Amino acid sequence: MSKIKVLVVDDSALVRQTLVSILESDPMIEIIGVAADPFIAVERIKECRPDVITLDIEMPRMDGLTFLKKLMSQHPIPVVVISTLTEKGTDSALLALEYGAVEVLAKPKVNTKTLLELSTIELCGKVKAAAQAHLRKKQISENTATRSSDGVEPKLSADAILSKARYASMVQTTESVIAIGASTGGTEALRVVLEEFPADCPGVVVVQHMPEMFTKQFAKRLNDLCKVTVKEAENGDKVLRGQVLIAPGGKHMLVKRSGAIYHVEVIDGPLVNRHRPSVDVLFRSVARFAGKNAVAAILTGMGDDGARGMLEMKEAGAFTVAQDEKTCVVFGMPKEAIKLGGVDKVVPLTEVTKTLLSKVKIV
Repeated sequence: MSKIKVLVVDDSALVRQTLVSILESDPMIEIIGVAADPFIAVERIKECRPDVITLDIEMPRMDGLTFLKKLMSQHPIPVVVISTLTEKGTDSALLALEYGAVEVLAKPKVNTKTLLELSTIELCGKVKAAAQAHLRKKQISENTATRSSDGVEPKLSADAILSKARYASMVQTTESVIAIGASTGGTEALRVVLEEFPADCPGVVVVQHMPEMFTKQFAKRLNDLCKVTVKEAENGDKVLRGQVLIAPGGKHMLVKRSGAIYHVEVIDGPLVNRHRPSVDVLFRSVARFAGKNAVAAILTGMGDDGARGMLEMKEAGAFTVAQDEKTCVVFGMPKEAIKLGGVDKVVPLTEVTKTLLSKVKIV
C-alpha cells in the first residue's frame, strides 16, 4: 500500500516542525512538503498533489478559511484543519467544516509525553481517515484515556461504560427515541438529516465525534437551521418531542428511562472505540432502555464505532438504518454495522429522515 502524502500548511515554524514529527512517526504517512501560507501551499500542490492537507486558520496573506473555500470549490483535496480550541476560534472551526474540511482538531499538546502520545494517535488517525474521504466540488453559500503499559491507547468496548443487557420483551410506550451516530463527514450529514425533522418529531439523541467546546456551538448552528430545537445535552435532560440532544465533546451520553420518561446521562469515562463520546455507548443504552420503542441511523464515519451498538439495538427490536456508500464521505461505520448484520435498511443520505420517521409516531 502506498503512503498517504501530506502537505502541512501553518505559519508557525514550530508548529510545522511538530506536525511533521508527529505525522512522520506513522509508517503509512509521508510528508511531501510544508508551507507557511496558502500561496506557498498552491505552489507545493502544483509540484506534487497531496492526498491530505493539514491547514491552520489564521495565517498571513490569505486566511485558511478563504483558501479552504477556494480549494473545495475548484480542486477538492481532503483537509484536516488544526486550530487552537478557544471560544473565539470555535466559529471559524465550524465554518471550516461547512466549507468542506473533513476534520477539525486542536493544536497538538506536547507539554508531556502522555499528551504527545494522545495527540499522535488522534492526528495520525484523522489524517488516515481523511485520505479515504470521497469529496465533490462544494458550492459555498453565504481527554485523558486509559492507557496500556506500552503507551498505546487500548481500544475499549462499550462494556467499559455500560454492560450489555439481556433484552426482555419491552412494553411499547407512546414515546419513541431516535438515535443517530456519525463521525467523519457527519457535521454536514447531520444538517441534512435534522433539517428534515418536523417540529413534532420524537426526541432525538445524537453522538457526533467532535472535540470539546465545538458541540455547543455546533448545536446552536443547527438550532438556527432546523424546525426542531437543537441543544448540547446536559446531564438529566429529558428526551422530548421536537428536541435534539447532541452529546458534548469529551463526554459519553447514555439514554435512561424512568417510567415512561426518557432522559440522558452525560458522564466521564474512558474512550470507547477510541472515542468519547462513543456511538456504541449511546446505542447500547438505547437498546437497553428503549428497545423496540427506538429507531436509529448510523451515518458517515471512519472506523467501527456504533456497529456493535446498532446490532444490539436491532436485537432489542429497534429499527435500524445505515447511510449508503455513495453518499458517505467515509463508508466506515455504516459498512461495519452492515457487515455485523445490525442494519435493517441502507439508504442514501437524503432518504434517512423519511425512513426513520416512517417507523415512529408523529402527533
